[in-house]
Amino acid sequence: MSLLLQVDQITKYFSEQPTLDGASFQIRRGEHVCLVGPNGCGKTTLIRIICGDEQANSGEVTLAPKASVGWLQQSVVFQPGETVWQIAMSAMQPLIDLQIEGERLATRIAETSDPNEIARLTERFDEIQQHLRQRDGYHFDHRIERVLQGLGFQSQDFQQAANLLSGGQVNRLLLAKLLLQEPDLMILDEPSNHLDIGATEWLESFLANSKQAFLLVSHDRYFLDRVAERTLELIDGTIDDYPGNYSKYVQLKQQRLEVERRTYEKQQIEIEKLEEFVRRHHAGQKHAQAEDRKKKLERIELVALPREIPLPRMNFPDVERAGDIVIKTQDIAKSYDKPLFRELTFQIERGERWGILGPNGCGKTTLLRCLVGQETADEGKITIGHRVQFAYFDQQLLGIDSDCIALEAIRPSQDNLIDQQRRDYLAKFGITGDLALQKVGNLSGGQRTRVALAKLAAENANFLILDEPTNHLDLWSREALQAALKTFQGTMLIVSHDRYFINQVCDHLIVVDGPQPTIIEGNYDTYQHLRALRATETNGSRPTTDDNKRLRNRETNRPKRKFPYRKLEAIEADIALHEQQIEQLHTDLSNPEFLRNGTQVSLAAQQLEQLEQELLVLYEHWEEASQFN
Repeated sequence: MSLLLQVDQITKYFSEQPTLDGASFQIRRGEHVCLVGPNGCGKTTLIRIICGDEQANSGEVTLAPKASVGWLQQSVVFQPGETVWQIAMSAMQPLIDLQIEGERLATRIAETSDPNEIARLTERFDEIQQHLRQRDGYHFDHRIERVLQGLGFQSQDFQQAANLLSGGQVNRLLLAKLLLQEPDLMILDEPSNHLDIGATEWLESFLANSKQAFLLVSHDRYFLDRVAERTLELIDGTIDDYPGNYSKYVQLKQQRLEVERRTYEKQQIEIEKLEEFVRRHHAGQKHAQAEDRKKKLERIELVALPREIPLPRMNFPDVERAGDIVIKTQDIAKSYDKPLFRELTFQIERGERWGILGPNGCGKTTLLRCLVGQETADEGKITIGHRVQFAYFDQQLLGIDSDCIALEAIRPSQDNLIDQQRRDYLAKFGITGDLALQKVGNLSGGQRTRVALAKLAAENANFLILDEPTNHLDLWSREALQAALKTFQGTMLIVSHDRYFINQVCDHLIVVDGPQPTIIEGNYDTYQHLRALRATETNGSRPTTDDNKRLRNRETNRPKRKFPYRKLEAIEADIALHEQQIEQLHTDLSNPEFLRNGTQVSLAAQQLEQLEQELLVLYEHWEEASQFN
C-alpha cells in the first residue's frame, strides 16, 4: 500500500511542558488505525494539526498528492429549509456533477461528426463511466438511505429541516455525510458518541469493510477491537506504534512494559554497585579502579522509566447490608407520545448487577427516573426493599452544582461529613490537592464525572443507580470504574451504551427494544448469544431449554411485512436479471456507435433509470425476506 499520510516530529506547546513532543507516524492507503491515550494527552490537538485547524510549533504533516481528507466538523450552520436528505445528498455532489457531465457528453457525441472530436469526447465519457461504476454512482439514493438508516434516522426524518435537529442528530448527520463522501483518509474523533448500540454496531460493520483509510479516536473498546488494524498510543507527547487492535495492543504493551521494567531494574542495580564501589574506594588503595568505575558511570546511557499509563484511583466504601430484595416492580408502564414500556416486571436481589440496554429514545432514562421517584409510572407498582438506600447518577450530572467547589459539591444529603472526610471521598476517585477546591464547572468532563461518583460514594448508598457513568471517561478510567464496581458490596442498576463495560460488570440485563422489554439472565455476551439463537430459530432451528430460561417478558409484536411473500431465490434471480440488464445498458452507453443515435440514447437512459429504481425496491424486498422468511 502506498503512503497516504506522514506525520513527522510534531511538537506543540500550550505551556512550558509540550503537549506534543516529536509525535511521528505514517498511515498507508486503506489502513484502519486507532489513536489511544488518556484524556488530556493531546489526541484532539494532534487531529486538529493533521486537519489544518491548528498550527504545530515544529514538525511536518505531509499528505499524498491529490489525496483527500475528511473529518467530522465541530460546528456547522445549516441553511433554513435544508433537509436531512439534502445535507446527506451534498456529499454526493461530485458524482452528481459527473453524471451531468456524462449526459452532456453523450449529447455532444451524438451531435458531432468529427472523428477526432468524437474520440476525445468518448475518452472523457469512458473515464466518467468508469469512475461512476467504481463509486457506485448510479445507486447513490440507495447508499444515502442505507447510511442514514444505519445511523438511526427513520424514513420520516429524511425531509426534516436540518436546522431543527438536536445536537446528537446533527452529529449523526455530519457523520453520515462524511461516510458518504468516501475521502481517502477519514479522521474520526469519537464517532460513536450520540449513537445507540444498534447504530454503533452498524458503524462498526461499515468501517470494518471500508476501503478508505481512517484514523479513529474512541473510548469504546469493542468498537476499537472490531475496526482497528493498528494502534497508536500517545503519551508524554510521543507515539508508540503497535500492530493489531486494542486488545492486541494491551497484550503487547504489557509484554513491552515487563521487558522495560527488567531492563531498567537491571541497570539500576548495576549503577548502585558502581556507585557503592566509588564511595568505598575513591580515597583508598583501589583509587584507580574507583576512577575507572566513575568514568564508566558517566558513559552509561540511562534507560528511561517505562511509559506506563496508571489506572486512576476509584473505590467505593463498604456499605450497610440491605434486605434480600432490593427493588421489585409489577407491571409498570410509561407512555408519552408513544408507549415506552409496559407490563414490565422484575426483581433485583441484593448483590446483583443489572444493566439496561436499548436504542436512543426508548425510555431507559425514564425507567430509572420512575424507579428513583423523579417520575411516576402510568401503571403498576414499584417497591423498594428493606434497609435499601439508593443513590442516583444522572448522565447530565445535574446532581452536582457547577458553581460549587468540588469539596462542597459532594456534600451528602445528611450533611454529616467534615472537610477531611469529603476530601477522602474525592481522593477515592482521583480528585486530590487543588482540584478539590476548584469549581465543578471549571473541571474537565472526566473530572466532573469523578466528582459525581465521589458524591455517590459519600451518600453511603447500598443501591447504585447509574445512567451512563462512563461518559467523559477514557479507557483507563473506565477500567478503574469497572474494577471499583466489581468490588462494590451493594447492588447496581446501570444504563450504558458501552458494551464492554456492561459485559464486565453486569449479570442481568433489561433490553428495552420495544414496548415489551426483555429480561436476560446474563451479561452482554449472553445477550449476543441469544440474538444469534433467534436468528438460527428464524432459519428453522430452535434454542435449547436453558437458552429459553434466560428470556422472560419476550416481546410479542413483530413488524409487519411491506412486501408480499416471495422466496429469496426468486428475488435473487430478479436482482441478477436487473443487474445484468443495467450492466448491458452501461456497456451500450459507452459505445460511440450507439451514442450516434440520440433517440436510442434517450430511451436507454430512461430504461436505465427505471431498472435502477426497480432494483432498489428488489433490494429492500430481499432484506425484508431475509428477516421474515
